[in-house]
Order: sequence, then structure tokens, then C-alpha cells
Amino acid sequence: MQVTGIRRTQLRIDTPVAPPTWALLERELIRANNRACEEFFNYYFDERGYIRAVTRWGGDDGPDDAIENLADWPVLHALGGADNILQMAELGWEGHVRQYTEAKTTEVEFARDGMYYKEFPTICDWLHNGESMSVFNLLGLSNPHALNFEKRVRRFAGFYMDEDPGAPNYDPKLRLIRSMYNGSRGPMLRKATGLDWAGDPIEVENRFKLLHGERNYAEMVAHFEDYNDVAGDSPVNMGATSLILNAYALTGEEKYREWLIGYADAWVDRMDANGGIIPSNIGLDGSIGGECDGKWYGGVYGWGFTVVVPQTGELAHRNLSWWGYRGFGNAILASGDMRYVDKWGAMIDQINAEAKVENGVAVYPRMYGDEGWYAFTPEPYSYGALDLYYWSLREQDRARVKDDPWVQFLNGENDDYPVQALNQDFERIRHRVDEGITNENLTLDTRLSDNPNPYNPATVGTLIRLMWGGLPTGINAYPLQARVRYFDPVLRRAGIPQDVAALVEKLGTDETVINLVNLNQTEARSVIIQGGGYGEHQIVSAQIGETALDVNGAWCTVRLEPGCGGRVTLKMKRYANAPTMLLPWD
Repeated sequence: MQVTGIRRTQLRIDTPVAPPTWALLERELIRANNRACEEFFNYYFDERGYIRAVTRWGGDDGPDDAIENLADWPVLHALGGADNILQMAELGWEGHVRQYTEAKTTEVEFARDGMYYKEFPTICDWLHNGESMSVFNLLGLSNPHALNFEKRVRRFAGFYMDEDPGAPNYDPKLRLIRSMYNGSRGPMLRKATGLDWAGDPIEVENRFKLLHGERNYAEMVAHFEDYNDVAGDSPVNMGATSLILNAYALTGEEKYREWLIGYADAWVDRMDANGGIIPSNIGLDGSIGGECDGKWYGGVYGWGFTVVVPQTGELAHRNLSWWGYRGFGNAILASGDMRYVDKWGAMIDQINAEAKVENGVAVYPRMYGDEGWYAFTPEPYSYGALDLYYWSLREQDRARVKDDPWVQFLNGENDDYPVQALNQDFERIRHRVDEGITNENLTLDTRLSDNPNPYNPATVGTLIRLMWGGLPTGINAYPLQARVRYFDPVLRRAGIPQDVAALVEKLGTDETVINLVNLNQTEARSVIIQGGGYGEHQIVSAQIGETALDVNGAWCTVRLEPGCGGRVTLKMKRYANAPTMLLPWD
């Protein structure tokens, strides 16, 4: 992959159009997000960016949940949200780091000197570490030149590249992360305990509302009593690849790409050695199942990880081995290599081939244990299926997600999808403000860090799909996977300019069709279109009507006259460029 030079190429749209419903809804949804997020921040955070809640260490209500309350805010700004959205997200991140560096445990050994160390979680699994990085990892979409951003990006990546002797998480010879419980103080190589996961004892009854349903501290510990086998590598650790992808996109240094591809390829090799299924435990000696008596399905969050819910006695199947496909997605961003799609797609098909018929209905497995496949459900196994189709756009991958309404829209089969999806998002914001602010009645000493999580009003999933032709980033620090994104050349900021709306109507292997509209009836607007979330897609040419221009760069500019709109057809070479956080004017 090579970074191709950027040329200043501009097209013009001068056809007046009546404002489409989708465009009006899109702009109003951005405004509704802005207002709701500002109200939410003022309610739950103080002037330092500290969350107004009891600070604890724990898998239920720890530091990850505190910053998760601002998840999607950097993306909202990068879409075109107000400048204060980015300012609040940055203030909340800085306050979060300080607050949880100051916060200490008394009984949990690895957080007695601070729950954060070197501005990163001391030790946890990547379900939670990912949530801890969900805001920071995406701040670079709008402000990659922020003070200390590059220092942190390099430091965080270094924890997983054997660059920090105080955090020996990675074995470079065997290409494995040495424990699924890891962080800035290194890996946990012993058996984990309920205390490690649940945190210090607390008063629960008549004080705290635990979102996982436990009624007392004893049940909090019991929730994690089987979360023991953490030593060795796990697919959950593929979440750490986002830190390295971030460093590669920011610095362009080849060492980050080499690590990322090397680690992803190690998992490909493990799948090949395990009959095509990604194993959920890799021993410290590199053997499959090496820390779990040779069982490839062992380990916390593994294929056989079924536990008892203490307050109900019911069984819960908590297999997170599917996180592996997200690491493969980061490798695709860095390389454009579709063999990662082939590997994961073959695994999905292999699992679904284990289907059986119960009461006349086909059911498909989710888990694997000593007796073979179990936990059958009527829905086929499909973790990662939408992403696979998005990356490859091949018919065999589309077949797994043919009923997805967005996929149907992109293929001309569901014209009502944009308006329906946008309308639903207004209801979501209204509900979250009503329940999370208007009717919330907790106090500083009765509110845990995860209590506001269900009410974070940032609602960006539909906007990402419609405006960028992209996949929602979620709450686990995954980078942006998008066909295009936009910049304002006048204000020199990330995000679509004020009054402009965009609808990605078609995604092809070498073509993207975008409907652009300027809702301002008296002023022209200019918008920069970038190929990909990080410039990874090369724009070969751009066409509006009969006018076509060669671009041969990562971006082009479109001028929209007042009240005008039209379709821009981009011919593209996908994954032709190295991903970069550089802004167009850099």
C-alpha cells in the first residue's frame, strides 16, 4: 500500500432541489444530538470533567463504564456535530484519566496505587479495556494534533508491543498476548478471583442500583467466581489491535503495521491448526488450549464459558471468541487483504453446518464444550457477517445478511430505510433524556459509574451508515470503517459543513454514489469528501451529471450552490492507501 499524493480537485452542484425528507431529518438529528449531549454532560460531569459518581474498580461498574458515558461523542463531532461536543469529550477524557489515577482500591492488589497507571487501565480484559479506550481512540478523527495525543497513542501501543518493560504483555517470538487480563502493569498469569473482577467490598442494599441485577456484594463476587482461567492468549485480545492501528494511522511508522499483521496472522495460523475454528485459549508456550488442559474451547469468555447467574440460578453463555473478527477488520484497514474475510466467513459457515432440527425448526450452536456443540438457537451464527460483506461486497458474503435493512437499501431494495431509521433515532434520544436526566434521581454517593450508561444520548449509528456508508464504531474502541467522510474546508474542521446533508446510496467494489444537498437557500457551501475513514480508499474520479474529473487522490471538493443538490459518483480503489489521521489541509 502506498500513500498517494492529494490534489485539490473541485466539482460543482448547481441544480436546485426541494429539500428531501431524509436531509431535513439528518440535519435535525445532528442538532438534537448536540442539545441532548450538552444537557447530559452538564448533569453527569463537573467542570473538571470528573463524573459525578462513586469511583470504583470492577467489571460491573469500573473506570471503563465512567468514560463509556461519552462513547460516540468523538464520532458525533466528526460527523458534523457542534464544536462543544469535541470540547466536552476531550474535557471528559482528561478528567477521567485524572479521576481514576487518583482513585485507589484497598483490597484489589493491582489498583492500590491507582486504577489507572500511565494514563491506562492497570489490568483488565479487552471487553473492559476497549470500553476504557472508546473515547480516546476516536478523538483523532477530529483532532489528531491535540496536546499529548501522539505521546499517549505511542505509549498505549507500546504496552502491547513489548516496548514497556513494566508491561510485558506481549511475547514477540510466539506472537501472543500472554494473558486475557492485561494492561499498563502487565499480564495476570495466575488464576483470577472474584475479588479481582468485582472490586472492593461495598454497601449495596438500599443504596446502589446494580445494572447486572445483583442484590448484594456477595452476588457481585459470585457473578465472577468462575472467571478464573485468564492466562494465555484469547481472541478477546484482538481488541488491542485498535491501539496499534491508531498508532499506524497517526504516525505512518511501518513497525505498527508489521505488528498488527503479524498478530492477526498468528490467529489465522491458530484457526488453521484448529480445523478452521478460532480457539479461545492459547498457552504461554503457544499451544492451543495450553492453559486449559489442552481444551481449545477453554478460558474466560471462551467457547465453553457458561456460568451461573447468582441471583437467578440460570445459566449464561458468555462466549466472546467472536471478537476475533474485529482484529481481522483492523488488519484489513492496514493491508486490504481479504483473506481475513475468507477465514472468518468459512468459520461462520462451518459452525452453521453443525445445525440440527428440533421440533421441526433448524437451530444453530453458539457454544462448544466437553460434549461438543451446544446452546442452539433458531438464528444462524452470524457474528461478523455484516462486517465481512461490508469489507468484501461479494455475493457469498451478502447472502448471510440479505435481510439487513441497510444492506437492502444499498442494493435498491428498501427505499424507505433512511427516513424510518432516522425517525427511530429521535425517539431514542427523547427516551434517554427523559429517563436519564428528567427522571433520574440518584445522588453523588448513590450513583455508580455505569448507571448513566443506558442514557448516553449520542445516537450516531444511523448517521454513520447513511452519511459515511460506514459501520458504527460501538463502545469498544474500534476504529472507523467507512467508505467516505467529510470535512469543512472553510472552518477547517472534521465533519460535514452546516446545512449540508449527505446520503450514501450505493456501495460497489469500485464505486460509491452520494446524494449531497445544501439546505441553505441563500449561501453556498463547500465540502471535502475523503475516501475512507482514514483516507484508505483512493478516489480515482468524481462525476456529477455529465461532468467528470480525474482525482487520483484521497479526497476531492464539491461546491454546492444555495438550495442545490445532486449525486456524486466516485470511482474508487478500495484499501489502496495506508490509513492516516492526517487532515486534508495537513
